[in-house]
Amino acid sequence: MDHLLVANRVSKSFGDFTALNNVSIEVPKGSIFGLLGPNGAGKTTFIRIINQITMPDTGWVKLDGEDLQPHHIQHIGYLPEERGLYKSMKVGEQALYLAQLKGLSKSEAKKRLKHWFERLEIGDWWNKKIQELSKGMAQKIQFVVTVLHQPKLLIFDEPFTGFDPINANLIKDEILKLREDGATVIFSTHRMESVEEICDHIALIHKSNKILDGKLIDIKRQYKSNTFEVGLITDKKQEVAAVLNDKFEISPADFKTINDELQYKIKVPTNSNANELVSYLTSLGEVNHFVEVVPSANDIFIQTVQNH
Repeated sequence: MDHLLVANRVSKSFGDFTALNNVSIEVPKGSIFGLLGPNGAGKTTFIRIINQITMPDTGWVKLDGEDLQPHHIQHIGYLPEERGLYKSMKVGEQALYLAQLKGLSKSEAKKRLKHWFERLEIGDWWNKKIQELSKGMAQKIQFVVTVLHQPKLLIFDEPFTGFDPINANLIKDEILKLREDGATVIFSTHRMESVEEICDHIALIHKSNKILDGKLIDIKRQYKSNTFEVGLITDKKQEVAAVLNDKFEISPADFKTINDELQYKIKVPTNSNANELVSYLTSLGEVNHFVEVVPSANDIFIQTVQNH
């Protein structure tokens, strides 16, 4: 697999505090890579190293096969969690200034800004000052400035902060389109539902150490427990419940239904499969609900952190 960013055994300490401990991460080209972890885990330090705001004590980082160098900043777009727009400057003036810092000519910057302002329907904000905008409106401007120079690597740190659900969904769709257009994205967030929706790969950092990484779908397979959510219609509820309890590891399930049925989560042995369970259940009653319980990103996050 071709990787845009590779970090190898990166460590960073501040005095007696170890922020990162031998962290190795590979970000595939054209992917959305979720960088996850509790507060204080080391995510921000790692992002600051990629942006060359600070340097690692040991280890190295390569961008597109080259050792990270100052000129690589032109190939990175960074949307920090703490926004950095100048409140008294006008939107258009500030966007042009920041675009030129990233290497765009004034004419090219104007052309690209016109495209994005029309796309996000914010054209009438050009002469407004940042302080006149809501938090969500200012966030849209910062997003545009981040992606405007079409960098190889985009880093979004909590990009949905300040957005209502409609605009959060709008930005999510734009991030997905950026990936379709060839961008590689590092996405840092505490919103696990966003991870489910857009991330291809994830890495989980906890207490300065990477404790999990890989393709999200592969990690879900590793964490699944061969458990199925079942709804079973029967006239002999107590007898069937006793039989199921004797044969399987069961627990209550709670899903919406219009029927009066037994609702259970049933865990079956690893050498059994879904077809065998369905066949057995149909001998006991009418199966009207049958879904494999797949662990969510949130489930995996909590379970992995608690086990470390």
